[in-house]
Amino acid sequence: MSELFIRPYAPADYDDLVALWTRCGLRVSYNDPDRDIALWRATPNAEIFVGEASGKIAASVCIGHDGHRGYPYYVAVDPDARGQDHGREIMRHAEAWLTKRGVPKINIMVRESNGSVRDFYRAIGYEDTPRHVLARWLTPDGKEPSGPVQATGTLSVSVTYLEMTARPSHTPVPMPARRKIALLRALEPGVAFYRYLYGRVGEGIIWYERRALDDESLRAIVNDPLVEIYVLYAGGVPAGYVELDRRASPDIELAYFGLLPEFIGQGLGSYLLGSAIDIAWTYEPRRLWLHTCSLDHPQALPLYQKFGFVPYKRENLVIPDPHLHGLIP
Repeated sequence: MSELFIRPYAPADYDDLVALWTRCGLRVSYNDPDRDIALWRATPNAEIFVGEASGKIAASVCIGHDGHRGYPYYVAVDPDARGQDHGREIMRHAEAWLTKRGVPKINIMVRESNGSVRDFYRAIGYEDTPRHVLARWLTPDGKEPSGPVQATGTLSVSVTYLEMTARPSHTPVPMPARRKIALLRALEPGVAFYRYLYGRVGEGIIWYERRALDDESLRAIVNDPLVEIYVLYAGGVPAGYVELDRRASPDIELAYFGLLPEFIGQGLGSYLLGSAIDIAWTYEPRRLWLHTCSLDHPQALPLYQKFGFVPYKRENLVIPDPHLHGLIP
């Protein structure tokens, strides 16, 4: 019997987690993993847990509460790892998470036709309760949707992915001469300083993913030696930053790039982006890539293309509105 190690979800788990849900038959027309994971991670009263066994994700649970009752979703155990009490373990972990937050009860909804799942919950201590569960589909025809549903409190976002597959031949952007400028790498910048940069640069363009991370998860990223953060100083104060992620070598992702609002429109963006591109290509990557979206500054996409990035994919996403979940004021 392999031991189950349970921990919070991390973005690197996405592909394996969705594959697990697919193998367990949890994917239906109205369950969009992108939307659901983003919503659960952005909600302060929810958490996603994964269980690792033999180095692979073998179980999962998404647990949330309304202050009175807890509700588990995406409870899954890999078909190849069943019979080892992994389902019981990950549910007990979810129960402990609720108990720590003062939630006294957990409710589970199981389809009448799903006898094996009902038997599992009964076996670990859950009882049938004399309650009726009533539901109504909030669709124009009142019927179960055949495609993904956009919930209230969400934002529709168009995402563009761009890449650069060869070192550009552009002339290096000169350092602006109007004020004293310095571009310095922040070695192990610390969570508080990073949150300041991320918050000031991203508040107006709805950067929220890093806000949803706890300090330990964020520290693991920003202090990783393969994640390089360069801070642009103007007149001695931070004016912007750029983040290069080399963890997926030989590709490099230009993960974050931007200026504090008061420094936009002074020519600093071109200097910062050009410098980041030059630094990235010193590692001779297979490609340098990034993504931008319709929530970004309107000049972001034209600027990336001006510097030689070429779009290679576009997609439309629905994300939870971070303003409604306290992530952005």
